[in-house]
Amino acid sequence: MTRAAQQQKIRRSEDRGHIDHGWLDARHTFSFGRYMDPDWMGFRGLRVINEDVIAPRMGFGEHPHRDMEIITYPISGAVRHGDSLGHVEDITPGMIQHMSAGSGIRHSESNPLSEETHLLQIWIEPREKGLEAGHQSLTMAVLDRRNELHLVASPDGEGESLKIQADARVLAGVFDAGERLGHGLRGFEHAWVQVVRGALRVNGTGLSAGDGLGLSAVDALELEFDERSEILVFELA
Repeated sequence: MTRAAQQQKIRRSEDRGHIDHGWLDARHTFSFGRYMDPDWMGFRGLRVINEDVIAPRMGFGEHPHRDMEIITYPISGAVRHGDSLGHVEDITPGMIQHMSAGSGIRHSESNPLSEETHLLQIWIEPREKGLEAGHQSLTMAVLDRRNELHLVASPDGEGESLKIQADARVLAGVFDAGERLGHGLRGFEHAWVQVVRGALRVNGTGLSAGDGLGLSAVDALELEFDERSEILVFELA
């Protein structure tokens, strides 16, 4: 049951920022880089959700980050990650990667394939600045175990999820058409639901691929899936 004072903030896919660099077609849920919208600077500690399509054999050269928790969620293709800590890894659908930029890290991301790569890049603000930088990845059960939400990132690494330096939990799931699920937020009062693909209703609000919904003063989500869908849920302080 949700609270009477529940508040919603809907971000439709077609209203997101859109920048086409030729080799990179990017859609920004929140303000990022050259795209600036003062009404969409983030949601609670969730600062960036970029949906990127990267052309074959192209990518981001080495560049710096600091004081941000960065999550890469591949949708199709592959992402080759390299960083100044010596990690080199290809991330593919069914995996999720976390990089804690902390006190400073340099990294590159590229598409090593002869086909396009499609991904979400997510930034969450850390609970404090100047933390130790780090990198980790996880093979998820999302694609094999449908019709449930899987915890993929959390402050304490609960259930073998990625441990992030932020007051947030990230869950992912793939659901069949007609499925319904109630999900309690376990102490968090804010949530953001991002639709990777498909269509569903969240607490009665209809969402489609690329849409996002922020909810405040809520203690549970009621999810009803109109077609086969893949979603991310962010529980936020």
